[in-house]
Amino acid sequence: MVGLACLLPGPPPRAAGPTVDRLDRFRELAHAGVTTAGAGAERVHRVSRELYELLDGEIVDSLASGGVFASEAFLQDRLDAFSEAWGGAALRVIKTGGVVVAAVRLADLTGASSVRVYGGGRGVAALLAAIQREASPTLYPMPATAGGGAQFAVLWEGPTSGRGTTPVRVDLVRQTGAAVETVWSTADLVGDDLETWSYALHASELSLRYELRYAGWVPGCEGQTEQEDLYRYVPARGTFVLAARRLHQAWHREFHAAVDRFFEALRAGDGRSLARLVPDPRVRARLPAGLEAEAACDLVQGASPSTVSVPAALLPARRPWALTFRRHGSGWRLVAAGPVL
Repeated sequence: MVGLACLLPGPPPRAAGPTVDRLDRFRELAHAGVTTAGAGAERVHRVSRELYELLDGEIVDSLASGGVFASEAFLQDRLDAFSEAWGGAALRVIKTGGVVVAAVRLADLTGASSVRVYGGGRGVAALLAAIQREASPTLYPMPATAGGGAQFAVLWEGPTSGRGTTPVRVDLVRQTGAAVETVWSTADLVGDDLETWSYALHASELSLRYELRYAGWVPGCEGQTEQEDLYRYVPARGTFVLAARRLHQAWHREFHAAVDRFFEALRAGDGRSLARLVPDPRVRARLPAGLEAEAACDLVQGASPSTVSVPAALLPARRPWALTFRRHGSGWRLVAAGPVL
C-alpha cells in the first residue's frame, strides 16, 4: 500500500488548490444577494473588497505558478467560472508586454468597474495597480514603448442616453518600472462628460463622433453641431496624436454665436452692436430689454438653412417670444421679433 501511494499523483500545482475555495466563497457571496439596493453601504463595501481579493488571489497565484497556469487562456477560463458564479459579472483578461490586465464589472454591487494590473512571474507575482470608474471597461493591448514598457488602452463606456448618445472615455495606461499610470486620456482633451454618437478603437486608431456643448445647444434637438476626431498612436512620441477633425452641422454653432451676441448686446444696451445684428430700425424698436433666450429647439427653414426662428421669453412673466434670423452673407441678422400667441 505504501508503494501504491507513492505511485499516485502528487498535490496539484499552487494555482489549482486555492481555486476551488475561492470560487466557492465567490459563489456564496453571490447567493447572499448583497447588492446596493439590499444592503448598507458599509457591508457592500466590505463584500466588494472581499470579492476583489478573491479575484486578485486567483490571478496572482496562477501567475506565480507559471507555465500553463499563467497563460491568457487559462486565466480567462478561471475568470469565466467566477463570472458564471456571480451571474451578472463581466470579467475579461489580456496579457500585454510583461503585465496581465483584468477588466472587472460586478453588476448590482458597487456600480463601479475596476481595471486591475498584475505583474511578475513564476514564484513572485503581485497586484500593481487598480483603476475604478463608474463605467464598463474594454481592454485593448497596445504596442510596447520604445523602452519596452508595457501599455494598454481602456475604453470606458457608460449607459446609453434616451437620445442615443453614449458617454465614453479612453485612457492610455502604461507601466513604468513598478508604477502604472494613465499617460493620455480623452478626458484631458475633450472633457470627462464626452457624449458620443459613435466610437471605435482599432489597432492604433481611435475615432470619436460626439456632441459639442456651446451657447444655444439644447439636449435632444436635431441638426446641432457635432465633432468627429481621428487619433492615431505614434510610436515615436509614445502617445495618441490628433490626425483629423471634422465638424458636422457646423452652421448651428456659428448661428448661435450670433444669437448669443444679440442677447448680450440687448442686455448691455449696446446700440452699435444691435444695429449690426438687427439692421431694420423698426424691428429694433420692438425689442424689449427683458428678453432672454429659452432652452428649446430651433425652427429651421430651408436646406442650407437660410432662416431660423429661436424661442425667447420676456421677463419677469416669461411671456413667449419668437425671434427670426436670416442668413446674410457669412453672418446672421434678426429680421422679425414678436410675442407668440
